[in-house]
Amino acid sequence: MRSPGLWASILLCLALLAGCSRAPVNSPYPDGAEQANVLYTAFTQRSPKYLDPASSYSTDETPFTYSIYEPLYAYDYLARPYKLIPRAAASIDPPVYLDKNGQPLPQDAPGQDVAVSVYDIRIKPGIRFQPHPAFARKPDGSYVYWPLAPGGLDGKYGIDAFPETGSRELQAADYVYAFRRLASPRVVSPIYGIMAEHVVGMRAYGEELKRREQALREQGGAGPRPWLDLRQAGFDGVQALDAHTLRIKVLGKYPQFKYWLAMTFTAPIPWEADRFYHQPGMAEHNLSLNTWPVGTGPYMLVESIVNRRHVLQRNPNFRGQPYPCEGEPGDREMGLLDDCGKLTPFIDRIVFSLEKESVPLMGKFLQGYYDVPQVDRGDYGVAMRVAAGDSADKAALYQERGLQLRSSTEASVYYMGFNWRDPVVGRGDTPEQREKNRKLRQAVSIAFNWEQFVSIFQNDEGQVAYGPVPPGVLGYQEPPAGLNRQVYTLENGRAVRRPLDEAKRLLSEAGYPDGRSAETGKPLILHFDSAGGMGSSAMLDWMRRQLAAIGIQLEVRATDYNRFQDKMRNGSAQMYMWGWVADYPDAENFLFLLYGPNAKADNGGENASNYKNPEYDRLFEQMRFLDDGPEKEALVHKMVAIVQADAPWMFGYFPKSGGAYQSWVGNAKPTQMVRNTLQYYRIDPALREQKIKAWNAPLWWPLWLLAAALAAGGLLAWRVARRRDRASAVTGSDLSRQS
Repeated sequence: MRSPGLWASILLCLALLAGCSRAPVNSPYPDGAEQANVLYTAFTQRSPKYLDPASSYSTDETPFTYSIYEPLYAYDYLARPYKLIPRAAASIDPPVYLDKNGQPLPQDAPGQDVAVSVYDIRIKPGIRFQPHPAFARKPDGSYVYWPLAPGGLDGKYGIDAFPETGSRELQAADYVYAFRRLASPRVVSPIYGIMAEHVVGMRAYGEELKRREQALREQGGAGPRPWLDLRQAGFDGVQALDAHTLRIKVLGKYPQFKYWLAMTFTAPIPWEADRFYHQPGMAEHNLSLNTWPVGTGPYMLVESIVNRRHVLQRNPNFRGQPYPCEGEPGDREMGLLDDCGKLTPFIDRIVFSLEKESVPLMGKFLQGYYDVPQVDRGDYGVAMRVAAGDSADKAALYQERGLQLRSSTEASVYYMGFNWRDPVVGRGDTPEQREKNRKLRQAVSIAFNWEQFVSIFQNDEGQVAYGPVPPGVLGYQEPPAGLNRQVYTLENGRAVRRPLDEAKRLLSEAGYPDGRSAETGKPLILHFDSAGGMGSSAMLDWMRRQLAAIGIQLEVRATDYNRFQDKMRNGSAQMYMWGWVADYPDAENFLFLLYGPNAKADNGGENASNYKNPEYDRLFEQMRFLDDGPEKEALVHKMVAIVQADAPWMFGYFPKSGGAYQSWVGNAKPTQMVRNTLQYYRIDPALREQKIKAWNAPLWWPLWLLAAALAAGGLLAWRVARRRDRASAVTGSDLSRQS
């Protein structure tokens, strides 16, 4: 008799063993995906909220916006200090300066004499928009999807639901339209206030658009508003002189304006796309420039599943841009110049997948299924470098995997400020008091060991600052030239913090021998205002110990952030800690934080210390009008020396950001300022496939063991069944004999 259980066991074993192979079985992607020229990365919070360049201002949106849109200018990918280069513009030309009568001025005219700066920007011919249904036309020239017939949006929730597409050449008028949209009451733009302050006629134009919008509301009642065609009227400050020449007029002399032209706020917007997305029902179907952008850049969005996956694909109309051929020292040795002159982009597709938790994200990265953990985040590389320093096992794992953990110093600063209005640590009312307060600030600056702070609380992933201007920005100086001599000495070419004895001497000269008032004998108590969550208790305890070393007591006054903001606006805080991230890589964007007229308590500016020094302010007003060059750099050095002596800040540190990249990712260089990095990356799919197979080879021996156990069990069951059958047969034979 045959046992069904035996045959079932044999079949199960064969089925298990038939599936055994060396191919990974844990891949989150379809078979063969690792062989494609595709970069896989993640996002962790939510889908990008604003992909409309007029509205986008969040870091997690920049991998999309800077890959899809093309501002006029960009930053050289490899150069440090950061260098502005043309992107859609043919070149970067200096503006023409006009006086109050509209007459031309020489290039070296004093900034205060300039009434208007006129930028004439030539746009490269032949640039084309990505394929998009907004451009699709019928044979008679009319638009395929304008206006949509009733029911034309039924079942359409993505741009891929519109099969007909078209394109056209980029024109200067598209940049004009973009500037006009910044002023539109229908567009939420964080940059409009700044642009309206500088661009001729823009604020008045914005007010006129508000009036037009109100009139449309009154005419249309509660129904949908008609499209606001911004081609109908404009303003003098932004014009298209011809198809490929853009003119922008800026009030006064503002050399930093060119940096705003490297941001996607001023990227071109085709009027056809604006009109296409304004049709009734589009917003309800989640169809807008915020969800399906239209640009001329190297990539275009082809898949968008909210809070799940987004896919960028090579724009077939992109002309290609050459990879840079020069970089900073060390770039060549890291292979960052190997693709010199080759046309970018190198990668066909970029897939962004949602990972809500960091643990599975890092797990998949270490398995090779993510090429970069997150394109927009600079903390993964830093965290992994710290982990490798703390754990020999992790260091060995990262080295065995060939991970590239690179870091760079950001164009940002964290500092501890003294309130210039405070009678103890501020400016002081009399010359004698000013000198005493200055020595007190210097004593505290010596005692506060930022090298130790960076080591403990930043895991050495920061660079101690000697002044307000960070590396990568014109005007920064390495020691010995840039050394803060009030706090450091130079020994054998190294910056060495002055000893505490010098801090105690300065403290005594300030009127506080051994940390007590020479007049009253009372202990000196300084107050540090901290916002909720700003600094752990361990950090605050460390800060207290720093000042206790020279006899000063530190009292921490912790409040919620709103109350902290009120104190800063009122100028009632004594000491505080804050930071600044550059909008653009210019020393002016840091030095203005100490410019007197920008005092927060007086004028609501970003000078949180309310610092005022007439000489510093005079130099700042000269420097802000200068183009990059030796004259400007010399003024920056003078201004830095002034604030080093006055010590309105303890300059703190410049944080580092870092990238984590697989070994098969080429041309990877972490950067805060350059946002269009995806077009420079390169992937080696063959190496990726090889590594993924090696790192994720399945362990089949448990199945073999299970199969053997099942076979043994089946054999045993068969034998038992056979004995039972034989016993039954014998018993039956005996019974028949008896009968």
